[in-house]
Amino acid sequence: MQHKWQRWNLNSRKWLWVVVVVGLIAALPVVYDRLQTEKSSRTVEIVFDYRDLVDAASYRANPQDYISRQLDLLKAAGVQSMAVYESTLEDYRKARRVMFWGAQDIANLTDSVIPENENYTYVLFTNKANSDALKPAIQATFGSLGITTEDWSFRGQQGLIIKTPLEDALLKPMAPDDAVLTNLHDRGFQIIPRLVDSLPYNEEAMERLIDRFESLNVKRILFEGDSVKGFNDNEDTKSLDSFARLLKEHGIGLAAIENLKQQQKGFNKLAYMLDYNVVRLYSLSENDSTLKPDVITDRFALATKDRNIRMLYLNTAPMRSSAKAQIDDSLENLITSLSGPGGAVEKIKGNGFAIGQATAFDVVDSPYQRYFKLVAVIGAVAMVALTISYFIPWLTLLAWAIGLIGSAGLLLVKPALFEQALALAVAICAPTVAMVLAVRKVNKWGPPLGTARKGKAAARGSHSGSVPLNPQRRLLHSLVLYVRTAVISLGAVPFVIALLNNITYSLVLNQFRGVSLLHIVPIGLVAIYVLLYRGEFALSKTGKLLRTPVTLAMVIGAAVLGVIGLYYMSRTGNSGTASSYELAFRNFMESAFGVRPRSKEFLLAHPLFLLGSFLALKYRNAAYLMIVAVIGQLSMVDTFAHIHSPILISLVRGLLGLGLGLILGVIAIMVWQIAEGCWKRWSPLLRK
Repeated sequence: MQHKWQRWNLNSRKWLWVVVVVGLIAALPVVYDRLQTEKSSRTVEIVFDYRDLVDAASYRANPQDYISRQLDLLKAAGVQSMAVYESTLEDYRKARRVMFWGAQDIANLTDSVIPENENYTYVLFTNKANSDALKPAIQATFGSLGITTEDWSFRGQQGLIIKTPLEDALLKPMAPDDAVLTNLHDRGFQIIPRLVDSLPYNEEAMERLIDRFESLNVKRILFEGDSVKGFNDNEDTKSLDSFARLLKEHGIGLAAIENLKQQQKGFNKLAYMLDYNVVRLYSLSENDSTLKPDVITDRFALATKDRNIRMLYLNTAPMRSSAKAQIDDSLENLITSLSGPGGAVEKIKGNGFAIGQATAFDVVDSPYQRYFKLVAVIGAVAMVALTISYFIPWLTLLAWAIGLIGSAGLLLVKPALFEQALALAVAICAPTVAMVLAVRKVNKWGPPLGTARKGKAAARGSHSGSVPLNPQRRLLHSLVLYVRTAVISLGAVPFVIALLNNITYSLVLNQFRGVSLLHIVPIGLVAIYVLLYRGEFALSKTGKLLRTPVTLAMVIGAAVLGVIGLYYMSRTGNSGTASSYELAFRNFMESAFGVRPRSKEFLLAHPLFLLGSFLALKYRNAAYLMIVAVIGQLSMVDTFAHIHSPILISLVRGLLGLGLGLILGVIAIMVWQIAEGCWKRWSPLLRK
């Protein structure tokens, strides 16, 4: 019975491969839907932070003239939108519309004694027009918070006394300055409001504000702080639901800021209630705004092309310039980055985008997509079972059955967790299976077991173990194996796309999990297979390894491998840093090919695969090089696991890596052959 069970498990492999192929075919319509979704938004919006502009202008001799001139220059450079914050007293002060003092300052100013039991804020308007425009808004804001105000005047100027300390008054946000909104709108700018969730939610006031936004053709808003508008009061008043209803009624969507340490609280829920009327935004920080124009240009071009960014947000800040001996800002540098020769606007347009108001993706979801995804799930489970079969053959059918039952249960209970877990599993398994099959082929075509240490006998290798393979045939076999392995590894891609085909992944509101595991596990599994599963029974080899004495060389080798492994993991994901030389090389590759292939693929792993398989067909132990070569296979899959990147960009990146890796691999083989020939010719003379 045991032999029958073993035979059934081994025979089941071919049927599992059939299921995998069927699953791949079923996943292709889902991939097509994703492609159509990605094509639906091709407009990029460039936004400037108006508060930063006012802050920079406050250090100029003629602030209002400076603001007006820079607005014209920004408009000509391609900036279509201005981000306008909810106003504070500090904003009004920088705009020269009010002055304010605390109790101590006003006592000094009026040459009087500070009151013992009053710690109020004193606001003075700089002219009557500002008083008429701002006084009602200030009174309404503080009145809604239970803070009383009263009229006050000083030296003929109108003002207000706000009965709260100055430090507290400065924190209270008010509606965006309507005069600023009107001025920017009349100049042809789109308005991007930035709202904060620091006050109790006032539905009536918010309705008036959203109505005003609609009259200004506002289509998208941003949030300031760690939560969205209405989040803090939602449990008590359902304010988030009310805010979402207002936005949806007025056709206003959101912008999701890229690379926040933590997503703003309530953002995902609000995005869901707005049917994911969301675009991704890349913010260039104040510090980065001083980078060289070509660096900023490349950042903007890559963000829009490679990461589905549809809004570019520009910041600036006043800074001391010792060269100019004055307070300066980065506005001129930003304008050059956008509109100079070969600037960002030109590059973005050259990549097929238009400059205008950003729109959300129009999600394509065909009626039969759920059924295709179900078949793809079955195919992905089959891929996992196949991987297990090459390590523990008698578990194949059991793994297949448990995988299907477990998938059905997890799909019902935690569908998002199920999708991510199965996507990670198939992303790990496909490159692992591809490399295992490559090693098995090398074993079949290469030298027979036991000949690796027998001098000239180690050079024997063929399908039958008797006819030697010449270099031309070894190269041909290596090339065939290279293509076949890449195809099997890339077989994970349709599964990953189908399983994670949800707009939340494209917007990075949800993410592919387990990137570190994807970069470690296939290497470990292939290493185990190469070490323990070639020829002898695995447990027998394990026993031998456990009984092997530990030498100093082994300890040093393990330490070196540990350091290399730590460096490898430090470069995994988006947290790694690159040297200036590496960045220059990346820019060169981007300029040369339009899409930058991954360096570790075409410079290391792919050439090593070709060289390793070529050598292993003659020298059996050269198969250990395949352990490192698996990095190229898993890296190709990892490229597509970045769901926010367009599929076509990821495909071109992978194919470029394979093509360049092929060229470098063949060159490496030629160099080896020349070196080997020289060694054979000259080594006998050296021994004399």
